[in-house]
Amino acid sequence: MKAIIPLKASIFKVFFLIVLVLCITSCRKINPIENSFKNQAFVITEKEETETYFFISTANASKSIISKSQIAQQKSSDAIVQELGKRIEIQENQVLDEVSKMAAMKLIVITEINATHKRDLYNLIDAKGNDFNDVYLNAMKEALSDQIELFETISRETNDKQILELVLRFLPEQYKLLRETERIRKQNV
Repeated sequence: MKAIIPLKASIFKVFFLIVLVLCITSCRKINPIENSFKNQAFVITEKEETETYFFISTANASKSIISKSQIAQQKSSDAIVQELGKRIEIQENQVLDEVSKMAAMKLIVITEINATHKRDLYNLIDAKGNDFNDVYLNAMKEALSDQIELFETISRETNDKQILELVLRFLPEQYKLLRETERIRKQNV
């Protein structure tokens, strides 16, 4: 009889441990379900991430180009460079306006994430005389090339109708401005 009591106690302990383990594992199974519902609310697809990057990068590039063009209109002694700066500024304001509208519709907030273009602005502000025109035209060539690359990249990676329309609307003008910038740059050399 005394041997049966320790046997019952050990069986009870094993049963209690099995119940405890089952409860813990079932609780862990419930949490992933709850977490998956929470995570689904914030799931970002690769397409959305690419489009967000496009909007932010394009807006930042446009802001940079606008700033440089405004400086060129004020500092350049060459009327051709001033006129180019004015046309580029108008074009980039249109690009920035459209990108901002589209981003707002997609609930994307555009902030200035990186300030790498500020170094270019300081170089432009510090440039004097004929050197200014060279610095400006080189900076514009690089900035327009980068923006064209953004447009081409997004056109390959998205099927979003609005983004593709934006690219088709502004890309030809960007190429035109780039060619004109290169032409004026070669004339000034």
